[in-house]
Amino acid sequence: MDGNGRWAKQRTLPRVEGHRRGVESVRAIVRACGELGIKYLTLYAFSVENWNRPKDEVDTLMKYLARFLKSEIGELNKSNVTLEVIGQIYRLPEFVQTQLKKTQAALSKNNGLTLTLALSYGGRTEIVEATRAIAAKVKDGEIEPGEINEQVISQHLYTHRHPDPDLLIRTSGEMRISNFLLWQISYAELVVTPTLWPDFRKAQFFNALEEYTQRNRRFGGL
Repeated sequence: MDGNGRWAKQRTLPRVEGHRRGVESVRAIVRACGELGIKYLTLYAFSVENWNRPKDEVDTLMKYLARFLKSEIGELNKSNVTLEVIGQIYRLPEFVQTQLKKTQAALSKNNGLTLTLALSYGGRTEIVEATRAIAAKVKDGEIEPGEINEQVISQHLYTHRHPDPDLLIRTSGEMRISNFLLWQISYAELVVTPTLWPDFRKAQFFNALEEYTQRNRRFGGL
């Protein structure tokens, strides 16, 4: 979800205003997924690299995140959404972790869209942690080195309960993956849109899905 800061700068507004407007886009896309019966949506909300941003901005982002998690419970329940998170959650402020648990509990009985927030997330970090976990099992004799395959690695990733994504949408026109789901997007279709995230709403989402439907997915075959 890229472009919040640029959206604000173009309007001579504080960067945090771009983040606030970006929350409205989250709400719109979650609703659109519900309308279409989409079962999984993962939003790259905060990367491990984002911790290097100015402390004031990070603190504000964390406050917005906690506020969103609390204020959207009713809306998410209405839309039958469950909430999951991936990343180094232990690095988040305690008040955010507490609200995450409360929100997940409040949505736990829903069975529609699974909304996953990637928070303090990095694809390389995820693979490193999976490798360490597998290595520990090899050391303890639980797994033989020869038994390590793609399935074993996938089972040790943060996303082990989820299918691999079919479509990756990159907003703001940036032509890079930015360390997102590096293992999981091996065969995902990519759609890059110049639209900044705060302006990315239902119409832009449907355009991306329409483009996806035109693709011929061969997964390396003919």
